[in-house]
Amino acid sequence: MLVVAAALGLAIGLVVGSVGGGGAILALPVLVYVLGEPVGPATTGSLIVVAIAAAVGAGSLALKGQVCWRIALSFAGPAAAGALLGTAAATAVGARLLVLLFVPVMLVAAFGTWQRAGAGRDEFDTGCPRPAIAHVLLAGFAVGLLTGFFGVGGGFAIVPVLTLWLGAGFRRAVATSLVIITFTGLVAVVAHLAAGSEIDVAVTAALALPTAIGAFVGAQVSGRLPAAALGRAFAVVVCTVALLLLVDVLVLGGPPGA
Repeated sequence: MLVVAAALGLAIGLVVGSVGGGGAILALPVLVYVLGEPVGPATTGSLIVVAIAAAVGAGSLALKGQVCWRIALSFAGPAAAGALLGTAAATAVGARLLVLLFVPVMLVAAFGTWQRAGAGRDEFDTGCPRPAIAHVLLAGFAVGLLTGFFGVGGGFAIVPVLTLWLGAGFRRAVATSLVIITFTGLVAVVAHLAAGSEIDVAVTAALALPTAIGAFVGAQVSGRLPAAALGRAFAVVVCTVALLLLVDVLVLGGPPGA
């Protein structure tokens, strides 16, 4: 079982490092459906796994000067506040409803990312945008709510927000997203643990280490691949997982233990 966790963790890390997120929307189903974790502990475990992977990927890309620090630091504070509120709200929602609510959020993010990638504007680095600070703060809080409520790192939403609303190119959005995920993910982990969530340390560790390795490799590879192709691959992965979750909840009865 732990060998399976390690193999899947490596694949998740490659996604995180190359497209700046999406790890938790993969880690959460893996923990629940493949490794048999209850939804509650799995949400906390997925946050830990992705926060570690994001930190590794962010460090690698920061050394290349790709992080938009003004946006990242402005975004992270309200995102952390939103994560705390979202975590509190999640305790009042059942597992099946939580998964069902997650699906349309994922589909919207996938559609937006696909549209942006198809526009063909991200192949040339135009530097970091300077959006209105109010837009950054609002976006940060909204993404933080998703992070805390669904137990995800938020990259599946952060990257589309950075590109579609705040005007960042895809590569800079990836690097900036990883910094934000690291910070908000750690805050959400603390909030989940403080709320009484438990984790399987062995399973989480077995998933986290290869995910971190995969994130480092993914961050190196992403610079050699077309941004449009990365964006569309990200959208396809998110959309596929969303549809599988929808089928499970509506047809197969929902996640184990729900």
